[in-house]
Formats: sequence, structure tokens, C-alpha cells
Amino acid sequence: MRTLRFTHAWQLAVVLFMSSLLAGCGINNIPQYDEQVKSAWAQVENQYQRRADLVPNLVETVKGFARQEQETLTAVIEARAKATSIQVDANTLDNPEQLQRFQQAQNQLSGALSRLMVVSERYPELKSNQNFLALQSQLEGTENRIAVARRDFIAAVERYNTEIRTFPGRIWHTLMYSDMPIRETFEATATNADQAPQVKFE
Repeated sequence: MRTLRFTHAWQLAVVLFMSSLLAGCGINNIPQYDEQVKSAWAQVENQYQRRADLVPNLVETVKGFARQEQETLTAVIEARAKATSIQVDANTLDNPEQLQRFQQAQNQLSGALSRLMVVSERYPELKSNQNFLALQSQLEGTENRIAVARRDFIAAVERYNTEIRTFPGRIWHTLMYSDMPIRETFEATATNADQAPQVKFE
């Protein structure tokens, strides 16, 4: 009986020791980093949604002062509709084609907003309108948040990809997480995509 208890205690000690070794050697890093990638992407989507939510009010405000700019206003509305129709969540994040379509739609909205702001400069009353100024400020802040969210996503993807390509993460990836692929990172696809729409008036 004492031998049996000793054997169980010894087995428990071995299991605890092995568990501590495994926990300390990075076996949990891959799923943790994967969750960080998903969380970072959720923030990117959140900021893009915040921008999309500002667009209808911005368009309505501009329309009140510049109805003759219908082509530009329509372009913004259509770009927003396209940008909000393409969703890339954690389940489709590993689909490079879907990610690229999402990025292109967001870039088109950025371009349409840039053109709207250029048109708005021709209307002094609009440029001094308090509602427009507030929307302009919110849009500028949102563009900055988008840039930060994309930077954080890129960093999270880099950390994850590095972990599964280097020792010891590569071993754990092969043995336990082979269904978790290399992640695609955010890459700007438009000309001047690294520049936020110009919304500051002199």
C-alpha cells in the first residue's frame, strides 16, 4: 500500500515537473500570439468601422453647402458601402485574397474622402461650419487610430510568425499546432496609402 502511494506521488511529481518545463519552454506561446493577432485585427476593424460611421454625417454636412458636388459625394457613399460590405474577421484572416479585397476597399474610401476634403476647400462657409469642423477633427483622429491599429496588428503578426518559424516554437508548431498557418500581414496596396486623407485646412 505504501509502495502504491509512493508510486502515485512520484508520478504526480513527474507530471508537475514536466508541466512546469513545458509551460516554461514556450508551448503556450503560439496560441497566445495567435489570439493577440486576432485581437489586434479586431482593433483595425473597429477603427475602420468608426471611420465608416462618420461618413454619412460628413456627406450630409458637405451636401448642405455643396450640392453641386454630387459626383464626389456619390463616390464617397459608394466607397463607404463597398468598404463596409467586405468583412475580414478572425475566421477569414488567413485568406490573403479576402484580406487584400478588404484593404483595397478601405483604400478606395480613403481616396474618396481625400477628394471630398479637397472639394470642401472651395466652400468657405463649409470650412467654418462647426459641425463640419467637429467631423473633420473626428475623422483626422480616426485616421491616426487606424494607423496605430494597423501598426499593432503588423507587430502581432510578426511576433506570431517569428514564433512558429524559430526554435523552440517551430518544434511546438510541428508537433501540436500544425493547423495554425503563417499569418498574412497588412500591406498597403494603394499609392500614398501610408498617408491619411488630408483633412486639415489652412
